[in-house]
Amino acid sequence: MEDIKQTTNNHRRKFIALAVFSVVGIIGIITIYFYMQYKSTHITTDDAFVEGRVHTVAFKVPGTLKGIYVTDNQFVKKGDLIAEIDMADYDVRVKEAESAMNAERAKLAEVRAGIEVAKKQLSETNYKVKSAKANLEVQEANLKQAETDIKRAENLFRKDAVSKERYEKTKTGYDVNVALVKAAREQLRQSEASLETQNAIIKQAESALQSQTSVVKQKEAVLNAAELNRDYSKIHASSDGYVTKKSVEVGNQIKTGQPLMAIVPLDDIWVIANYKETQLGKVKPGQKVEIKVDTYSGKKFYGKIDSIMAGTGSAFSLFPPENATGNFVKVVQRIPVKIVLDKNTDPSHVLRVGMSVEPTIIIEK
Repeated sequence: MEDIKQTTNNHRRKFIALAVFSVVGIIGIITIYFYMQYKSTHITTDDAFVEGRVHTVAFKVPGTLKGIYVTDNQFVKKGDLIAEIDMADYDVRVKEAESAMNAERAKLAEVRAGIEVAKKQLSETNYKVKSAKANLEVQEANLKQAETDIKRAENLFRKDAVSKERYEKTKTGYDVNVALVKAAREQLRQSEASLETQNAIIKQAESALQSQTSVVKQKEAVLNAAELNRDYSKIHASSDGYVTKKSVEVGNQIKTGQPLMAIVPLDDIWVIANYKETQLGKVKPGQKVEIKVDTYSGKKFYGKIDSIMAGTGSAFSLFPPENATGNFVKVVQRIPVKIVLDKNTDPSHVLRVGMSVEPTIIIEK
């Protein structure tokens, strides 16, 4: 009886053990199935970080730093005065440029006045030319009449029809008319010469006007440049953000383009996630993303895929791989994916540029 009972107990233990192993196996298979289902719809990587825009602050002109009005990690608004350099040298340059420009403008006014005077003289000369032409026409008409009179007087004198005295008076009148015609022609020639000279003077003055106008514009440009350089002596914030990497103090000599600090707007940040190329088969822009941040354990942030880079990270490195040379070793490449955050996911701006994150892309079936 004891042997039978012992045998029965052994069978029962084997059955229970088999049942337990069967249940564990089924649970394991179910767990693996759901895990594979989860992995197929949730693409995760730990090679990701927070990225943002960094506005480098630098002067466009050199000088001595007169004042700096922000401190490290201070929040500034767009347009706030950040720093300025001593403007004394630039004020002097502006005044010099103004004086030079005013002097050239005075010369320009003189040239214009000279042109007006020359044009009035041209009008007078034109009138003199017309008068000389009219006078010449009158004198030529008188000469023609005198020629007729002298011919008639010569015929009558030969026939003793007129006295010698009358003939000589007629001859004298003719000679006078000849002289008057010559004088009228000379007067017309001089008037026309004066007209040509006056036209040449006006052309020269107009050419000088164009040249002087160009000089004035050049001086105006110099003044504008001087005023711009004076305006560049002050730096205003280009956007809302937090001051970082402040590296200068009052009294420092500043060079053109020397970085003074940076402004980081935390309301315009995103995530760059470097996924393996084998993970991106079903990934596309617009898909939802859950983001875990190493700094805030247990807290989740949300966003969506904005875009996928046009190439792998190594393709745009300083020394891209050249697989056609040497021994080829296949390496799984990573492709950067840009993930934009939802507007309300980080209202307190707790995320900072460079933070390590773990994004999970949710692929809906």
